[in-house]
Formats: sequence, C-alpha cells, structure tokens
Amino acid sequence: MSKTVSTNLTPKEIVSFLDKYVIGQQNAKKTIAVALRNRYRRMQLTPELQKDVMPKNILMIGSTGVGKTEIARRLSTMMRLPFVKVEASKYTEVGFVGRDVESMIRDLALNSLSLVREEQNELNIDKIEAYVENKIIEKLLPPLPAGASEAKLKDYENSFARMQKKFEEGKLEHLKIEIELPAPTIDVSTAGNVPPEMANVQESIIKVIGGLNKKGKKKEVTVKEAKKILAQEASRELFDEDKLKDLAVKKIEQGGIIFIDEIDKIAVPANSNSRQDPSKEGVQRDLLPIVEGSNVQTRIGVVKTDHILFISAGAFHLSKPSDLIPELQGRFPLRVELDSLDSEALYRILTEPQNSLVKQYKALLAVEGVNLIFDEDALRSIANYSALANEKTEDIGARRLHTIMEKIIEDISFNADEYAGEDIVIDEALIEEKLDKLVDSEDTTRYIL
Repeated sequence: MSKTVSTNLTPKEIVSFLDKYVIGQQNAKKTIAVALRNRYRRMQLTPELQKDVMPKNILMIGSTGVGKTEIARRLSTMMRLPFVKVEASKYTEVGFVGRDVESMIRDLALNSLSLVREEQNELNIDKIEAYVENKIIEKLLPPLPAGASEAKLKDYENSFARMQKKFEEGKLEHLKIEIELPAPTIDVSTAGNVPPEMANVQESIIKVIGGLNKKGKKKEVTVKEAKKILAQEASRELFDEDKLKDLAVKKIEQGGIIFIDEIDKIAVPANSNSRQDPSKEGVQRDLLPIVEGSNVQTRIGVVKTDHILFISAGAFHLSKPSDLIPELQGRFPLRVELDSLDSEALYRILTEPQNSLVKQYKALLAVEGVNLIFDEDALRSIANYSALANEKTEDIGARRLHTIMEKIIEDISFNADEYAGEDIVIDEALIEEKLDKLVDSEDTTRYIL
C-alpha cells in the first residue's frame, strides 16, 4: 500500500493531522496549512501566472520545546515532499571553513531523489516483484539449454508453475541460493561540504573504476534475504537514473520545504560587537539569494530555489527578529508566535497525542510484562511539577516532561524483571515522593530536572 498522502489536502485537513501529534499552537498550524495549500493552488494556475506567485515564507517565534520542530517534522512525513531541517548556526560565510548555505539545497536534492526513487518503487511494485520472482526461480530451477525437446519444455513449464506457487505461499523462504551482490560503491553524497563539480568528478572516477570490475562478489543467501537484494537490483535495472533526477528536480522546485532552525543564532543584536562573525551576518547575506530565488548546482542538476518554501524558527531570547538584516526580514512575511506551555497544555501533551509519552512508557514496560497504570491525579501532578520546574529555571517546554517522567519511572524500569506480570500504579503519592524535594530546591531543579 502506498504511503503517499494526497498533496491537495485542505488547510482544515492539514491542521486535523497535526492535531494528532502537536497540542495547541493553532495559529502556527493554520499559517503553515494555508502556505501548503497555496502550493497546490499555484499549480492549478496558468504557467505565466505561476511564475509570479511566490511562496510566503514563515518565521516561527517561540521558546524551545513548544512544538516548532515537531510541526515541521510531521508535515514532511504527511505530505511526502522533499524536506530538510537545517540549523542556521552550523553555516559559515563563503570563504570561511565550514558548510556554506548552498549545501542545504544539495541536501534537499538528495532527499528528493530518495523520495522519487521510493515513489517509483511503490508505483512499479508489480514489475519489481515479478523481476525478483523470476530471478529466484531461475536460480532454483535453471532454464533448459537451447534446443530442448517439446516434452522437456512442457515439463519445465509445469515445474516452473509449481515453483511459482510455492514462492507465492512463502514455502521457499528457507532455501539457499547463490546471487551476485552489487559492486561496492563509494557514496560521495555524505562527503561533507563537497562542491557539486568536485562530487561529479569523484562520481566519474568511481564509475570508471567500477567499470573495470563490474561484477560484485557472489554470496549464498536465503530466499528471504535474496528478495531484498534483488529488489534493489530491480530498481536499478528498471528505472532510468537521469529520468529520476529530472523528476527529483521538478519535485523540489514545485514542493520543496526547508526548515531553518535556530535562525535567531545568526541575528546580530544592535549592541553586539560581533557583527563581523562569519557565522552570523555573513551567513544572512549568503542565505538571502537562496531565499529570494537563485540557481544552485547539485548532483541531480540545477535547482531553481524561487518556489521552495522556507520555514524558519527561533527562540529570539537574546535577539529580536528585527536584528536580522532588513532584506532577509522581508523574505519572511508571515510571522507567528508560538505560545508557552502551561500545566494544562503539558497535561494534554502527556495524554492526547497519538504516540504520547504515557503510551510510550506503557509500551516499553509491557515488553517486560509490566502493566503501568497512571492515575489521573498523578498525570495532573506531573504536568504541574513540569510547569513549576520551567518557571523556576530555563523554560524548555515539553522537553521537561521527558526529564520528569524518566525520574519517576527510573527505579521501576531498572527493576522491571522483578515486577513481571504485575500491575504497577503510578499515583500522586509516588510523584510527590520522587519530585517534591527536587522541585522545591531551585539549585537541585537546575541540575537534575
């Protein structure tokens, strides 16, 4: 079954999906949902008008742990669009040692190629399965030599049909066959900040060396293992790599999303002495042409960035959005402030999401045969203590729940083998016993919670 979700979801449907994983932050969800819907709307326009409809980039402002990254992460899995999350603080100005901002487009290109390959595999699953089936059965039942008699050909066809039936029923999984493994390749895509021209040269050299030794080594594997290896081989044999690259470029230019986290770290406050820091204002200047729209050379071809949607996020504790250079501010016209999390929001985060923390801990300990039961009062108490700890020290939002839950479950988790087959009730008394003294002392809270 295809994992691809319709790309023409309405804003309400997008928000409804996000509600399963991210609690609250309705303004941010609405803004992003409308921006994504506008991608679909733009594609329905005439080509002349499409060129002039530019994406409205978004700046999300909010403390750590309030859901900025989670919203972006869930969107990418839902929409199956080319998506990368980058951290602005990792980039340096051109001319300095480090990653240049164009590398985010190169990363997006590789992500898009991988996505297109997955989609083509899903669309051609029948062809791939037929290829794999034939290859395996031919190994188990070698074809007859040319000039075989009619009787032998008939017997072979009957044997082949019986073998196909056994294959479909999974009765051949344990058998071993010898297959040729793909020739080893060197992946230049992970070689750090390699310019595309250099990557292309490396790729050409690798192809020449690979051509001298085309055959991979042979290995005896089970039919079950052979299916996976041969499926990859089928993908390489059935699809034209250049066509996949063209599709990947088109997918980026029409639907690519780049999430730039920690953009506040490259903002330079007016009273700062570090205006020449290569990881700050220079990065903003380098980022500007990419956000405005430019051509970037990648391993899959030239990518136009004009219609890529950029979503940036930052806490802006030590700086303000107005500390970004004016040109860059103007390229993020939609601004949305995310709310801080109070005890009620933290309680909902604990209990409501599809894979909430409570469900996660229950499932983890169920592996050991322990049945965790959380009282309603205990959950309220965890949320209250988390909110209190956030007030007394740095506000780390929902991440505080992870720290506190781990502190509560720590002993039960360590001694899980002793509780196998038992019901363990997490009540308010246990919460107070574990957390009361820790939260009362500000110093202890700062270092332990």
